[in-house]
Amino acid sequence: MADLKPVLYINDEKCMNSYSCVRVCPVNAIEVKPHRAHPYILPERCIGCGLCYVSCSPHAIEFRDSISEVKVLLSSGRKTAALIEPSIASEFDDITDYRKFVAMVRALGFTYVNEISFGVDLIAQAYARLFSKAEGKYMITANCPAIVKLIEKFHPEMIPSLAPLVSPMIATAMVVKEIYGQDVAAVQIGPCIDAKDEALHYQSGKLIEGVLTFVELRHLFDEFNIQERLVKLSDFDPPHGNWGALYPLPPGIIQAGGIKRDMVSSRVITAAGKEEILEAVHDFDKYIDTIKHHFNLFFCHGCLLGPAMQQHTERYKRRALVRKYAEKRSAAIDEARWKKDIDKWSKLDFSRGFSNDDHRIPEPPEEAIQEVLKIIGKDNPNEEVNCGACGYLSCRDFASTVAKGLAIPEMCHTFNLRNKQEYIETLRQTNRKLAETKKALKESEELARKEKEMAQSASDMMNNMLEKLPTGVVIVDNNLKILHSNRSFINTIGEDARAISDIIPGLAGADIKTLIPFNIYNMFTFVIKEDEPVVSKDVHYEDRMLNISIFPIKKNKMCGAIVRDIFSPEVQGEEVTNRVSEVIEKNLEMVQKIGFLLGEGASETEQMLNSIIESYKSRRAEQKKT
Repeated sequence: MADLKPVLYINDEKCMNSYSCVRVCPVNAIEVKPHRAHPYILPERCIGCGLCYVSCSPHAIEFRDSISEVKVLLSSGRKTAALIEPSIASEFDDITDYRKFVAMVRALGFTYVNEISFGVDLIAQAYARLFSKAEGKYMITANCPAIVKLIEKFHPEMIPSLAPLVSPMIATAMVVKEIYGQDVAAVQIGPCIDAKDEALHYQSGKLIEGVLTFVELRHLFDEFNIQERLVKLSDFDPPHGNWGALYPLPPGIIQAGGIKRDMVSSRVITAAGKEEILEAVHDFDKYIDTIKHHFNLFFCHGCLLGPAMQQHTERYKRRALVRKYAEKRSAAIDEARWKKDIDKWSKLDFSRGFSNDDHRIPEPPEEAIQEVLKIIGKDNPNEEVNCGACGYLSCRDFASTVAKGLAIPEMCHTFNLRNKQEYIETLRQTNRKLAETKKALKESEELARKEKEMAQSASDMMNNMLEKLPTGVVIVDNNLKILHSNRSFINTIGEDARAISDIIPGLAGADIKTLIPFNIYNMFTFVIKEDEPVVSKDVHYEDRMLNISIFPIKKNKMCGAIVRDIFSPEVQGEEVTNRVSEVIEKNLEMVQKIGFLLGEGASETEQMLNSIIESYKSRRAEQKKT
């Protein structure tokens, strides 16, 4: 028993978090926690009513499967007895004759097939005797296992009011064991899910060793290809039931016991269905001294709509089917034999006891309830709409359940609606800002692209024009690595530079100290370190005289130089010198324009060129004075 699954549980792989199960649970036995991906049925609080199973459209609620254990029993070689609930009349309306149904059950391998309606007759008469001797004490019938659990777990103070009688299922099993021997394996077949748990309370689960629901029975018929057209007629094994066949109707057991049901003389009130049951239990507890009636309670709307049936609708059609079946069974009964069987088996002890299994959770502090009401926006009593969409009687009842840790605020419809509206508005604003940002980014990217193209164009123009200058130009960084040099500079410093430039255009990245003498290298070092220019220095280089001017471009970071070969034909004679100067001046003016075109993106180059131009003009002015 310890290894058994709970009678009802949630298959997380199917669960879609609709919370329909939470809304219909009458005892808050389904827990919703933020850290859990799906709701969870608390077995210790569950009363097995099956409302969650019926309400779950994704079929994520499942019940303990008994098919495997019943198949083991049927193949064990032991004698087996099927105990059939009279609800077959409402479930198997697709089978034209109940005797065909009995034959189909036998075809599964059952040795005997008995009807629980005889057990109903026995217990109905036991209730008639019990009520007649009540003498002012009022009782609640204990036929429905969900009703028994409801009282044991959540109204234990009412346990003394439970009628101390076993259910018809148990009574029938006791009779079958007496007739066929204690070794016979009894299997109950019916519409109730919680009967699976009820059977475990008697003889440690050995009185009834298997409980098949009608849903499971249909699976077995399909698995073994058992069809009505393939079997012969077969009747139930005795003892046969009489008006116990009305048991699927809530007041059926009362009528089967011959108890008065008229509104004046009857002392029994019948209630069925979740809403009626919760109200009946409340009123019995509070006002029984005013009501002064016994209560006959069924959690379903009668066993004709039990949770483990294929369909849960068309109640009045099913009532008609049950009534018609009961009339047929009663008309065929051997009255004398039935009375004899009733007298014989009424001598069995059908008494039972109950256990206090209190699982009520104390009401949380008022502060906790108010905090939840504030979270869901119902801290003002005028805002408590009590719509019932959460499945609770009122906003306060829901807040209390949340405070107990069994629910979460998101189950509140109005809370979700408000959050959804706020979320939609936030999303709308976010989307608007995102669109604006996207537009600005696109414009920025377009501007950057154009600037890049302009800079590249200007850079290409500058490089082309620098390459056309007859004067050598070189730019180096603070590590004296060449950033750019033109062809005239490369030709001026010799063959090694020309060889390197064939591999590395413009000598970019080359260390200038490997290309020029130490004294010229020191001049570059001085300019970088001291941020002071070296203007128009004549330096012997191999068999030439070079005129070198070096200027800082960026303090301690970058410098540039103009290098001229004094011995070149262009610098011989005053006229030639003037012409060369004019050419250089024009070239420098052109370079200045290039720097202007480069704009802010080429400011460092512009600074260098301006420095070169200013230096050259100063040198030219000095030459004119002399």
